[in-house]
Amino acid sequence: MSSQMREGKIKLAELFQRKESETGPYIIAEIGVNYYEVAHKNGVSLLEAATLMIDEAARAGAHAVKFQAYKADTLAVKDAVAYWDTGKERVPSQYELFKKYDKLSYNNYAFLAEECKKRGIEFLCTPFDTDAVHALAPLVPAFKVASADITNKPHIRLVARQRKPVLLSTGAARLSEIARTVEWLREEGCEHIGLLHCVLSYPTRYEDANLGVIAHLARTFPGCIVGYSDHCPPDHRMLVLTLAFLQGARIIEKHFTLDKKLPGNDHYHAMDPADLRTFVANVEMVRVLHGSGTKDVLPCEQPARAYARRSLVAVREIPSGQVITEEMLGIKRPGTGIPPEFIDLVCGRKARHDLAEGAVLRWEDLC
Repeated sequence: MSSQMREGKIKLAELFQRKESETGPYIIAEIGVNYYEVAHKNGVSLLEAATLMIDEAARAGAHAVKFQAYKADTLAVKDAVAYWDTGKERVPSQYELFKKYDKLSYNNYAFLAEECKKRGIEFLCTPFDTDAVHALAPLVPAFKVASADITNKPHIRLVARQRKPVLLSTGAARLSEIARTVEWLREEGCEHIGLLHCVLSYPTRYEDANLGVIAHLARTFPGCIVGYSDHCPPDHRMLVLTLAFLQGARIIEKHFTLDKKLPGNDHYHAMDPADLRTFVANVEMVRVLHGSGTKDVLPCEQPARAYARRSLVAVREIPSGQVITEEMLGIKRPGTGIPPEFIDLVCGRKARHDLAEGAVLRWEDLC
């Protein structure tokens, strides 16, 4: 991976100035609220755990980390039922789950944004209410809107009015709903929009990932950057994210943890630092394999061009002055003589000097 990508120097704003990806996707390690269980496991504070996760994400090659800012009281009624796999996350109530993870203050998020700046990685955070939008506006280079808020017109409008790029997850949405939300954003002056294909199912089965949608979104919304927000369990080769990149995703977002065995909301379908490094290595491999995209003879092909191709060869002795006919010629390796494509130009000309059987013909042998 290029040093620019390893060090997290690519900025999200730059993506909206480029027609194509120059080095690979912009990678967002979504810490979300996973630092709660990391803090408990390591016996440290929430901020210490979050900072540790920022460190690990930066070292593994992410360009940004993302958190979530919500308050249970403004997010869900108390009897809102779970929509996730309760075999993995056993809390049956949305309100009860969100209440466990809404303890950070906006000053805490400002602290984490500063820690990100020190490490050369960008700070992102999804706001879920009005207060969060206003508090995060000075801290983030772009706003992320969760899939579940794609129909939340007041929230969409407020986010757009902050005059920052907006990343919109599109899980559980119809194409018409995405188009309508894009229109709301543009009506409020939002010029830079990223659409993230997403399947709003935790965890997402591989057969439901539907990664072909990435190219579909790119065709349907040519004015938007398209990416992918993943909820599949990570495979050890990170093929899901790699295929998403190959499908054209210029932004890749995935939940991030330091231990996939931890209990909690998003650890069981998250990537860990080793997974992230694998994906970064895959991206570099894809970049290397892709090359320039321009067909030409590579330096490594020059020996084969010279020695694996064929030349016109004398199959018998040809005396000086003899008119050369096709029956006197063979076509054999190496390709250091007259190429066989010029056989019609050779036949009918005379040998300038005696040619031995097996001689590779050169232009200077003819007159």
